[in-house]
Amino acid sequence: MLTGDFTLLMLGGAALVTAGVSGVAGTSLVIDAVVFGISALALILLVRPMLLRRFATPPPTPTNVDALEGKTAKVLEAVNENHGQVKIGGEVWSARPLDPSEAYAEGETVYVMKIDGAHAVVWKGP
Repeated sequence: MLTGDFTLLMLGGAALVTAGVSGVAGTSLVIDAVVFGISALALILLVRPMLLRRFATPPPTPTNVDALEGKTAKVLEAVNENHGQVKIGGEVWSARPLDPSEAYAEGETVYVMKIDGAHAVVWKGP
């Protein structure tokens, strides 16, 4: 019943609804089948999507180069539009500025805006 897609949980809920209606009203087998079908469809089509949105999708966690965006970096070799190196979290990356007209001197702290291939695109900030 606790599988990741909640289908069996919905069918179990429909069975409980059917048992409740049958116990209270003393309905026949045909009415029980109709109650089960309607409640199963309602649960699967209405409740299940809400549960899947809430519980089945883990929050995205950036990994690898996606996790580097927004981090700070230390300029090791002057960064301009042609070349440069920065250190991001202990790793040395080739870098270029976000705005090609800017240049950053050695020792400055910059922000990683994105990773483009093997280059970190960096920006000093306002």
